[in-house]
Amino acid sequence: MLSVVIPAYNEEKMVPIAAERLHEILSGAGITHELLFIDDGSKDRTWQRISQAKQSVSQVRGVRFSRNFGKEAAIFAGLKEAKGDCVAVLDCDLQHPPEKLLQMYALWEQGYEVIEGVKTSRGRESALHRFNAKCFYGLISKASGIDMANASDYKLLDRRAVDVLLTMREKHAFFRALSGWIGFRTTNVEYEVQERKFGASKWSTRSLIRYAISNITSFSTAPMQIVTILGFLMLVVALVFGAIALVQKITGTALGGFTTIILLLLFIGSLLMISLGIIGFYIARIYEEVQDRPRYIVQTRI
Repeated sequence: MLSVVIPAYNEEKMVPIAAERLHEILSGAGITHELLFIDDGSKDRTWQRISQAKQSVSQVRGVRFSRNFGKEAAIFAGLKEAKGDCVAVLDCDLQHPPEKLLQMYALWEQGYEVIEGVKTSRGRESALHRFNAKCFYGLISKASGIDMANASDYKLLDRRAVDVLLTMREKHAFFRALSGWIGFRTTNVEYEVQERKFGASKWSTRSLIRYAISNITSFSTAPMQIVTILGFLMLVVALVFGAIALVQKITGTALGGFTTIILLLLFIGSLLMISLGIIGFYIARIYEEVQDRPRYIVQTRI
């Protein structure tokens, strides 16, 4: 059986469309399936729509969070609740074309255990959003050693891969990268991002920046190396200015350098504050992990 995990946040208009479309495609292909909607603390009528979808499509199941815990938590909740021999993750807005599930499922039947959806286009996105996405995936690819240039959450995983992911207990897990990090027999399926029929993206620039920082720090210690690099940079600057000051002192040409001193203090102070901020962020992550709170809280199920 194929389980399709569908995270949903304020998607009241898309839930019935997604349920009918997915059921039609998978039933038409003769694939036994379940459609598992995860309501990530929606503020609209998303949960009511999931309840109504259950009445028309018996394969629908639903999990409702007590509040909004984020997409990563919704994905991992879906992986835990899924009963299928393989599990696919797909956005409720159907920007991930559901027809590609048939190709992914066929590859799974051939023995592949991780089938990654790879974007060939990003749809209608602003130039700023494309640039930010390119920078983020470039950073995470270098930090992790995994090519994530066009990665997405659209995937199909074998039960073995799902079980391995569920053993990872970190609170800020990055599903998009972890699915590649675990290994197994992997292949790709290319797709073009579709346009939304209703609603707008839930990702603002601020939330995307927070998402990027959260995932880079949760998956890699590369930002910590920035502190070391800044330290070496300051060492070089100190040696250069120290040598200049020493030569001027010996030759008797040393002059007052109030402006230089102020600029150096500002420069050094900025680097110290940035370094402390990076270290503090990782300490905060350690604190959150030590608290060992659950990734999410389920309020009810259908």
